[in-house]
Amino acid sequence: MRPHVVVNVAMSADGKISTRERRQVKISGVQDFQRVDRLKAGADAVMVGIGTVLADDPSLTVKAEECRTHRLNRGVDEHPVRVVVDSTARIPLEASVLHKGPGKRIIAVSGRADPRKTAALQNMATVIIAGVDEVDLSLLMDKLGEMGIRRVMVEGGGTLIAGLINAGLVDEIYTFIGNMIIGGKDSPTFVDGDGFIQESLFCRLTLLETRRIENGVLLHWHVENTETKK
Repeated sequence: MRPHVVVNVAMSADGKISTRERRQVKISGVQDFQRVDRLKAGADAVMVGIGTVLADDPSLTVKAEECRTHRLNRGVDEHPVRVVVDSTARIPLEASVLHKGPGKRIIAVSGRADPRKTAALQNMATVIIAGVDEVDLSLLMDKLGEMGIRRVMVEGGGTLIAGLINAGLVDEIYTFIGNMIIGGKDSPTFVDGDGFIQESLFCRLTLLETRRIENGVLLHWHVENTETKK
């Protein structure tokens, strides 16, 4: 069975997740960071695309000691499995996600990845080959399910989220909308890619919850047209 997939993003009031230079912007505050940490702690794995790793160098670790302790008391590692979707194995060998905090790492690549680079990565992570020219996200989710991963939290970026939505793999979305306008037609949104042309193909959502957090608002969505899980 494929994992339950939860996307979490923070965006500006005009729907941007960073500047046009793709420079990281602090959109939410302490309370939302704590919410995200709890959400991450409740997942079996946290996933990002290679663009997020190259731009932000995240560790993808659980920050709060209380959350880490709760995970250990549940009999699991203190950090979720960290998954990077990286079709051509561009991830730097010194990337924080490969070194900070104990626990398992997975790098998902395609058949185009340099075998020498994947061999080097295997010293630090499990390398999964899924797809010929780019990572086949449906196949990757099948493989994660086979590994016992039941809940995946996705933190970005827009290309990965677009691919997951297009493949019908997303079950829930949390969008925190901050009190700022970033602007710019080239500034990324949380769902990039080509987008849908036909209205019949639009990804439809059901609003489950609205909550004010500090100077922003959190929207919790159920994705209606997720494909049937295998």
